[in-house]
Amino acid sequence: MKKQLLTAVGALLCAPGGFAQTPQALPLYPDGAVESNGFSAADVRLTATNLDKCAEADYFVFPADPAQATGQAVVICPGGGYISLAYGHEGLDVAEWMNEHGITAVVLRYRMPNGHPEIPLKDAQTALKLVRQKAADWHVDPNRVGIMGFSAGGHLAATAATHFTGPEDRPDFSILIYPVISMDSITHQGSKDNLLGTNAPAELAERYSNEKQVTDQTPRAFIALSDDDNGVPPANSIGYYSALKKHNVPAELHVYPSGGHGWGWRDSFEYHDELRASLGRWLEEIRK
Repeated sequence: MKKQLLTAVGALLCAPGGFAQTPQALPLYPDGAVESNGFSAADVRLTATNLDKCAEADYFVFPADPAQATGQAVVICPGGGYISLAYGHEGLDVAEWMNEHGITAVVLRYRMPNGHPEIPLKDAQTALKLVRQKAADWHVDPNRVGIMGFSAGGHLAATAATHFTGPEDRPDFSILIYPVISMDSITHQGSKDNLLGTNAPAELAERYSNEKQVTDQTPRAFIALSDDDNGVPPANSIGYYSALKKHNVPAELHVYPSGGHGWGWRDSFEYHDELRASLGRWLEEIRK
């Protein structure tokens, strides 16, 4: 009952203004997840645009209009330092734009790791599998399923792109917006501590430094950030891009002169028109 109440409240609070219908929040694990991140419902703080200390994963799905569907789908992972989820301007607002472009969008409210990095990764992989399972219902080509993430959500998206177990949970492309990538000296320390725990062993940090996990099987990527990002050093994005090119993986890198960190899909970001135009063109090109 508690889970159903939380889901219902989320659905009521989270309707983005551009959608004609209130989105329905659905549990990622209808029977409950096997493992726990250590947070309980009492720890959760939910507003119309943010969710702190997420203990149970859920998602909002926005199927593309069948008349306009491109066959593409994107699982969207909001950021928040692996402690919260800014699922408004880094989730629901993006889903609206995706729908306008004939793309099915799934906004994933993944569980916070609380020192258990395998938990959000499992949520991302489960969401990718789910999209493929629902491909016919959601007007999706199972070979055109991507993942998108912002900040710490960008780290999760890059982790899904480099730690997949098979074709069913491998994203076909990734979209990384001012992402955390590395767990070494250029990391965002708060995200690292929340993901791996404080004083994480070197081998664990290495495993989740995604620039070190790229292979020639890593999916193509679109990466965007601001040069003056003081939250997550630009070296994260540049390192991942360089690793992709080392392995001859197609990639596109956009570095905007200013904007800082955390602009998401806000119109107040000075380069929002350029970002959307570039991403729209890229998504169209990879369909060919």
